[in-house]
Amino acid sequence: MFGIYLKRELGRRKKAALVIALGLALGIALVITVNSVSAGMTQAQDKVLKSLYGLGTDMTVTKARSAPTSGSSGRPNFQFDAGSNDSDATQSSDRVMTQGGQALAAGVVTKVAAQKGVSSAVGALTLNVTKVDGSFTQGKAQSQSGGSSSQGQGGPGGGQGSGSTAAPQVQGGGADFDVNSYSVAGVDVTDQTLGPLAGSKITTGKTFTATQTDAKVAVVSKAYAKENSLKVGKTLKISGTKYTIIGIATPDSSESTTDVYLPLKQAQTLADAKNQVTTIYVKATDSQQIDSVKTAIQKNIAGTTVTTSADLAETVSGSLSTASDLATSVGKWLSVAVLVAAFLVAALLTSSAVSRRVREFGTLKALGWPSRRVTRQVVGESIVNGLLGGALGIGLGLAAAYTVTAISPKLTAQLGSTGGGGMGGGPGGGGPGQQSAQNTMEIALSAPVSMTTIALAVGLAVTGGLIAGAMGGWRASRMRPADALRSVS
Repeated sequence: MFGIYLKRELGRRKKAALVIALGLALGIALVITVNSVSAGMTQAQDKVLKSLYGLGTDMTVTKARSAPTSGSSGRPNFQFDAGSNDSDATQSSDRVMTQGGQALAAGVVTKVAAQKGVSSAVGALTLNVTKVDGSFTQGKAQSQSGGSSSQGQGGPGGGQGSGSTAAPQVQGGGADFDVNSYSVAGVDVTDQTLGPLAGSKITTGKTFTATQTDAKVAVVSKAYAKENSLKVGKTLKISGTKYTIIGIATPDSSESTTDVYLPLKQAQTLADAKNQVTTIYVKATDSQQIDSVKTAIQKNIAGTTVTTSADLAETVSGSLSTASDLATSVGKWLSVAVLVAAFLVAALLTSSAVSRRVREFGTLKALGWPSRRVTRQVVGESIVNGLLGGALGIGLGLAAAYTVTAISPKLTAQLGSTGGGGMGGGPGGGGPGQQSAQNTMEIALSAPVSMTTIALAVGLAVTGGLIAGAMGGWRASRMRPADALRSVS
């Protein structure tokens, strides 16, 4: 009897049922859209952090930045000599510097790995290589690269070096030269699950083997290889040493943050930094213990700066950060407001519909229907309307999420330094004298819809139906058979 009556009443009031369902659908669709976009923002931020930290890294350990010594400019000097008999002599010089000049003893890696709550720890050495090519005529020329434009922001936190021309200082002759810089990361080839290369995939060639601890081989990023016409099998010359390219790495994010990867010992040799690292990548045994592990490392290993992914996330700015803030604040509050309004409208429309059915419910009570049966009938109709609204809302929400994913709007993330140790060779670090270095990444936004979001939508649909049914049922339970007689007159 309940089902038959329910079907007949819903069929008679299609328009009213559709209006109630549409109101709920809009609120539910907005909730799905905001949740899916927020999930996309989280994924985008995770890509940014992984591109800097590497897969599975929970924190990095670097050396605390010390105050600069007086008289130190923090900029590399280059010496070129064109003899008096030389004309248009072409010369080239590389200057290799550790990231920010801040380095830790390699033994600190073992100390970090021994801390309670640490699953594994891997050291890496980040370098800035500044290359100068030029031709000179007579006399001697001395060049000093000026400013950060001739320095790449090194390491996992640094960006690609960009070509620039520095102002030459020439005595007794002329000079015409270019200054280009790029970043190099020394990788522990025995454990590549952590570190700067862990955030990339080898798409051409192969990666390092565990036996290539001191081999003259290199892996280059896809963007750097394309820019410099490099391929697997070709050689790359750094400071007079030739390295055979064995692989091309494509980052999981949209932009490479390190140009060249070398075995750690080779990087240490280039920088004259034997048994030194600039960054220690750490993985915790439990993600819930990250804060306690950070505290333990800072307490037990003096002179270090520990940076977690949460610390780094606070330095992300740009349109990604702005959009994420809007999605998590304005978007969610807007969803709540619209949903509350949808529930209220559904309840008022249901109550109004019940008021127009005075004769019907009064007659049913006169025939012997108890109030609870009338209430159950109204609640049943409202739940069906709610489920219909939920189905429509899920459809609209999925369509909106698919549209966002199909369009894939581009968002930028500017990654700044957290200060302190300047992140050393870690995420967001700058070169010498760069206290607030930034590099920009571009991320394509998607809007994934999880089963949890779908379940939330179904729950909201049922909740909306129950709220509307409770309002309508309360109104129906107050009707009396006499109301039906008065409505006839």
